[in-house]
Amino acid sequence: MSMDSANGHAPRLFRRSVSIVALAALCAMAQPAAAADEPEADAIKGQAVTVLKATKSCFPAIVEVSGFLIPRDEISIRPDRPGARVTDVMADAGEIVAQGQTLAKLAGPEGGSTITAPVAGLVSSSTAVIGSPASAKGEALFTIISRSEFDLVGQVPTRNLSQLAVNQTAAVKIVGTADDIEGRVRRVSATVEPNSQLANVFVGVSSAKRLLSNASGRAMIKTGESCGISVPLTAVLYSSAGTVVQVVRRQTVETKRVEVGLMNGGNVEIREGLQEGDTVVARAGALLREGDTVRPVVAAAESTAK
Repeated sequence: MSMDSANGHAPRLFRRSVSIVALAALCAMAQPAAAADEPEADAIKGQAVTVLKATKSCFPAIVEVSGFLIPRDEISIRPDRPGARVTDVMADAGEIVAQGQTLAKLAGPEGGSTITAPVAGLVSSSTAVIGSPASAKGEALFTIISRSEFDLVGQVPTRNLSQLAVNQTAAVKIVGTADDIEGRVRRVSATVEPNSQLANVFVGVSSAKRLLSNASGRAMIKTGESCGISVPLTAVLYSSAGTVVQVVRRQTVETKRVEVGLMNGGNVEIREGLQEGDTVVARAGALLREGDTVRPVVAAAESTAK
């Protein structure tokens, strides 16, 4: 009995030994895989920072002019016959009228007549009242700003004069209007005011909407453009050491001295110090230092664009 029992247990002991050896072999095989995963664990260490790629963009060179609107050409309208009276008024100040449109009707010794608009434009003023006299030598019944054309007249420092030229485009914002109006430089003064050293510039504007004489406004005149590397203004850090941008290479922060240029729409031109495709810290700050290990996170706007 004891012999049979010993022989019966032997296969089970053998199978148990094989299982233990197989388990040890599996553990040994798993160890290199765990070691291979260690660099990935190291890779995600460090402070998370938002980054984006430096891209190429063009920046407009702008000269800003503030001033007031003045009519470019005003036409006074009177009857050509004496002794007339106004019988009907068909246009008021502030209205835009077409060429040939009837403005008023008159009655006189020689019969009735009408006053019509000699040009299309904005009626800037009117003295026409039913029953009032109308004379060729009296006060004008109507004054029309021809073609509703105005000049925004402003002053610029002498340092900007060399940048300005006739026909340069401008985005004009008039107080009281919701949208910008397209304008063009019509004239640049050839002299400067001796005390202020400022010169006049005339920016012509025309609009189908009503504009008011003497309304204040601002013109952003495009004098040229410069194309180069673009980064957000938030990526630039100004310090006693100079102007710098922080970039990330191999998960390490590097500080780059840069030369900035024009600005537009929250971005700044980098003329020297960066290359297209550099990974830039979106918000530079004193918390990040040269050599810091970080975990770069691509900006949401950029990942969406991709």
